[in-house]
Amino acid sequence: MSEKESDPVAGSAFDSERGISSVLPKQNAFRRFVHRRNELNELGKDMLEQSLQYDRAQLEADAVKVRWKLDLLVLPMMMCTYMLSFLDKQTLNYANAYGLQADTNMTGDDYSWVASAQYFGWLCGAWPWNLLLQRVAVGKLVGGMLFAWGVVCMLQAAVFDFGGFFAVRFFLGLLEGCISPAWVVLTSMLWTRREQTMRSSVWLCTNGVSNILGALLAYGAGVADGLSIAQWKLIFLIVGALTFVWGFVIVLYLPDGPHNAKMLNEYERVVAVWRVSDNQMGLKDPTIRPYQIREAVLDSKCYLLWAGAIAIGIVNGAVTNFMSAIIKGFDFDALHASLIQAPGGAFEVVGCLAIGWVSQRPNMVGAAIVLGCLPGMAGLIGILTIPIEHRYALVAMCWLQNVVGSPIVLGWTLPGLNVAGHTKRSTVIGIYFVCYVVGNIIGPHLFLPWEEPRYPTAIKGLLGTYCVMVFVQVMYTLWCWHDNRKRDRLGMHAEAMEEELLEGFEDLTDKQNKHFRYKL
Repeated sequence: MSEKESDPVAGSAFDSERGISSVLPKQNAFRRFVHRRNELNELGKDMLEQSLQYDRAQLEADAVKVRWKLDLLVLPMMMCTYMLSFLDKQTLNYANAYGLQADTNMTGDDYSWVASAQYFGWLCGAWPWNLLLQRVAVGKLVGGMLFAWGVVCMLQAAVFDFGGFFAVRFFLGLLEGCISPAWVVLTSMLWTRREQTMRSSVWLCTNGVSNILGALLAYGAGVADGLSIAQWKLIFLIVGALTFVWGFVIVLYLPDGPHNAKMLNEYERVVAVWRVSDNQMGLKDPTIRPYQIREAVLDSKCYLLWAGAIAIGIVNGAVTNFMSAIIKGFDFDALHASLIQAPGGAFEVVGCLAIGWVSQRPNMVGAAIVLGCLPGMAGLIGILTIPIEHRYALVAMCWLQNVVGSPIVLGWTLPGLNVAGHTKRSTVIGIYFVCYVVGNIIGPHLFLPWEEPRYPTAIKGLLGTYCVMVFVQVMYTLWCWHDNRKRDRLGMHAEAMEEELLEGFEDLTDKQNKHFRYKL
């Protein structure tokens, strides 16, 4: 007999994690906390069984309404949070144009190490954050981190040397390391597998918005007169304060999953769970299953994902931290180097949305990732070959580098789309982001100070990295296609019947659940 059946009943209590009234046994607060977390998949199964009592046509009609609510209310919260997260990262890039290195006595490759410090912090936090996300409420965790990293971002205005900046950027990366995996997990809980790539592209396209806002903010700080502090310090203070204030919105309103979304009534939450049941992934199961860790480590397809993560991380680390330096090297002053980066943000927004739309087409996720690599490759070739006197053409080549946001986010969604089993998926996502962060650490060190403004070693290295990304993605897509065909030939149908939908709440891995099909 289960604990729920054998323990005496204390009465009805409202469960903030589950979002519905529930009857809990008498136990202390800690056991009650763990008990609630352990019941999420059980709750999801109960809600799915409840949904199967309704007419399917009615569920499908109401599912459209629920999707619109999530798109209009939850997605904007994710977008704003991610925009602030990326703006925090970009503050160093913009501050660099206003004498940050001189004021903090940085020499040689000190700035490259400060740029990498954030990723060292992320590297230390990537695995623990993913384990924690498997066990705690996503919305509350992210909200708490917003308060902390807003304060840390503002602390950057209080440091005066290389060591202090390295330390603060390290802790900033440690805190921000939870956002990307948290959004991957939350996206997989709220939207269907077909919808996830576009929604992920939407929240990541705000990187482009942050590029535009950041460039305007940096320009505004640059023209401000009569300041009692350095202009680069003002950038950190403004962005940190905005981040801290936004934390209140996330804590109060962001759901932890479909089961407790405040913008949905109880019936709509049931519909929301029914909507995602065909994902065959359940909601969340905090139980650590060692066999799933072993399966993740022995799954050869995962190594292709991880190799792609290193490659895309190298490109991102380079683009994020050295765009100002490259553009400034084309004979622009600090003000114009900041302002002229704004159109690059528009390139990222358009690129992410367009390629995200392509990824929604049947069997086009892998092709969309390859397509997203082509503008960046073309831009790098242009930086190497266009004469230096055509500086605006060179700047346009730099703008093309911002389209890298599209393959980045589509690559992030692949573990959420194609890895089932909560422990296995947490393991794969954790290692994926460790690899991605390693790439981000490597990226800035491809730029050799004596090679400015073209940095030929870095540009050639990034071109080779793009080629590796394309090759790895093609191999991964073909492997998934082969596995799908193998299951089809064995008569394992992809469209799960109603009773088979419940298998998704049994915490089966993608290898165990024979009704599971990989997204191509």
